[in-house]
Amino acid sequence: MHGVIAIFLENWTSFFSNHAALRTLIDFFHIGGLVIAGGFAISADRMTLRASRRGVAERAIQLEALRSTHRIVVFSLAAVTGSGLLLLAADADVFLHSVFFWTKMGLVVALLINGFFLTVAERRAETDAARGWKWLTVTSTLSIALWMLTTLAGAALPNIS
Repeated sequence: MHGVIAIFLENWTSFFSNHAALRTLIDFFHIGGLVIAGGFAISADRMTLRASRRGVAERAIQLEALRSTHRIVVFSLAAVTGSGLLLLAADADVFLHSVFFWTKMGLVVALLINGFFLTVAERRAETDAARGWKWLTVTSTLSIALWMLTTLAGAALPNIS
């Protein structure tokens, strides 16, 4: 099995390296997905933090907005994941030995875990407003920080690895 994977990676690396249009398309899906997912998430986080200091009506509107935002973020993260796997496969030897790659992957996992807790806090805010909104404030703040740190690690990856 290991031999089959090695042959696939070698063929993929060669194909990827020799097709500029393909590299551009995969990079676009990776960066574009990040822009959409991160942009929508950070915007929703900002509005959540704003709504946390407002009245019940504005909070209810924000909870509805959060529900619709999750679908967009998850779909975009799927594009980022798929393109990221293709980018990893194109230069696996470099990425798998890179501290920045593993730092970025750890931050992505933290981002996903925080996203899970954000959805739990969102549901809690519907039934227990005080506790739910307290946790929404915490998870939204963490979300913004994690998106920025993940982006920093991704920017460092091709430059410092």
